[in-house]
Amino acid sequence: MFDNLSEKLGGILDRLTGRGALSEADVDAVMREIRRALLEADVALDVVRSFTEKVREQAVGATVVKSVTPGQMVVKIVHDQLVETLGSDGQTIDLNAPAPVAIMMVGLQGSGKTTTTAKLARRLTQRDKKKVLMASLDIYRPAAQEQLEVLGRDLSIETLPVVTGQKPEQIAQRALQAGKLGGYDIVLLDTAGRTTLDEEMMQEAAAVKSAAKPHEVLLVADSLTGQDAVNLARAFDQRVGLTGIVLTRIDGDGRGGAALSMRAVTGKPIKLIGTGEKTDALEDFHPARIAGRILGMGDVVSLVEKAAAHIDAEKAARVAEKMRKGKFDLADMREQLSQMSNMGGISGLMGMMPGIAKMKNQVAAAGLDDKVLKRQMAVIDSMTREERKNPDILKASRKKRIAAGAGLKVEEVNKLLKMHRNMADMMKAMGSGKRGPMAGIAQAMGMGGGMPSPEQMKELAAKVPGGLSAGASLPKEFPGLSGLGKPTLPGLGGFPGLGKKK
Repeated sequence: MFDNLSEKLGGILDRLTGRGALSEADVDAVMREIRRALLEADVALDVVRSFTEKVREQAVGATVVKSVTPGQMVVKIVHDQLVETLGSDGQTIDLNAPAPVAIMMVGLQGSGKTTTTAKLARRLTQRDKKKVLMASLDIYRPAAQEQLEVLGRDLSIETLPVVTGQKPEQIAQRALQAGKLGGYDIVLLDTAGRTTLDEEMMQEAAAVKSAAKPHEVLLVADSLTGQDAVNLARAFDQRVGLTGIVLTRIDGDGRGGAALSMRAVTGKPIKLIGTGEKTDALEDFHPARIAGRILGMGDVVSLVEKAAAHIDAEKAARVAEKMRKGKFDLADMREQLSQMSNMGGISGLMGMMPGIAKMKNQVAAAGLDDKVLKRQMAVIDSMTREERKNPDILKASRKKRIAAGAGLKVEEVNKLLKMHRNMADMMKAMGSGKRGPMAGIAQAMGMGGGMPSPEQMKELAAKVPGGLSAGASLPKEFPGLSGLGKPTLPGLGGFPGLGKKK
């Protein structure tokens, strides 16, 4: 997400941070480069003009001139302006209305409306503990209603029974009636789309809105469409009246122009982002955190939240106790790798770690990607229980059998065993200190004492000027995080090849 823009803006601003003083000519040169980077990221021209003018106005003012580190002050100004452009305060789905709350999903065909409807239903059911009914109003696309029914069955979420011959507004009214009679908290209305904007679709959407009177009207837009997504949002808002936007396929968009433009152009908040194909790949949109990711400052708060959501606390405590005693075996290591995979894999975690984005080329050169996790887990899965508990018994013949079972070469088995030794040594060095469930991963990746708890994060946020995402160096009293505000991290010693500088 935002990889291209992040790389370009990061390179531009890195050149500033080492400067002792900045002239107006320096600022003008930087603004030209930022303008070019934003346009190449497919950000709307009006948004680019407004963005660069506001940044320049602040950058040539007295604040930067009097600053001890003018380069870092410009970085902060750019960061703050990114947050303002993305919407300042993040907004979530508003459920403050009498039940059943109607939420209407609109958008073009192929934007991911039906899948996003199912993702939102899963989120509302599991996280918010709401009783949700899904209804497909798409009577045109073949098997569209059956698709939502199948998704509902897979997620154990109720869908409105299909009745042939009804118009979309009639289906919407029937869904709300069923919602009242069935005691549902929320009714999700998945409307039909077209391949392009047309009058018939707009009239139909307006008719559904008039019949259902939804509390939320969410536009589902494909972020890969760039400027077209902005025009789409403007058109739907004028005819139907949007309350928010859901951007899909964010994980495949290296530019990010749609996200930067849509809020500024339409004035409507981006409430959710789709970050993958799985039904749990839907996240709240936090402007400050996204701005931090764009500038390579990371997103430590989201990382901790993701850890809390995906890590079994009891299981982590048992593993932590084994680590404390120096008994870290391959079964424990597989659990750590599985946790990383559940939290978004290596690429997802690295995008949230400050400074890691600038090591992207080094990471790529070392061949470290999400496939590495799957290969390593496959190797461990090919071992017997005894081999996982006691890796020292793994000699040549056993390694050959394990490699064949995993469909890999013996070299991969040796790499895994080396990584395990590195991790085990680090666990022993940790002694009796309890660091939390991410300690093993953090230690193996050369990050020191592991991730803090959410309570520590709040305390930490209060001590960092401008907040966690402002890129300031983090206080030393938080073990393992003191170096995260710097441009680079220590070598990733746990993964072969990443500890060496090319």
